[in-house]
Amino acid sequence: MTYTQAMSQQAYQQNQFQTASPGELTLMLYNGCLKFLRLAKRGLEAENYEEKNKNITKAQNIIRELMVTLQVNDETSEQMLKLYDYVHDQLVQANVHNRKENLDNAEAIVTEFRDTWKQVIQVDRQNRHQGGQLPV
Repeated sequence: MTYTQAMSQQAYQQNQFQTASPGELTLMLYNGCLKFLRLAKRGLEAENYEEKNKNITKAQNIIRELMVTLQVNDETSEQMLKLYDYVHDQLVQANVHNRKENLDNAEAIVTEFRDTWKQVIQVDRQNRHQGGQLPV
């Protein structure tokens, strides 16, 4: 990739973040976490433990951000917080013990969150187009 292409891609991504709704930002976090989990698995399988550690750490940072920004005000959000905590623990265990199954467990839960959140955004968009409401 040339310097110009890299700068164009960086500008596009920055614009994407600046114009995204809070719901879309959450979706981006889930997608980023899944990307880092896949890269961590690849590093583990290749016995590249530095790469595994770097990507697990990035996934942990995303999970911590999701935990910090979660508004715990009902039973559903309390359950989400517990699941985030479980995912974080699975990432710690994967990093310490080099176990792919812990990464698989974390990936399954984050995928479920991402897929559900994607549906929420789609329903919200449909509702906004019908009723002119604010974005999630």
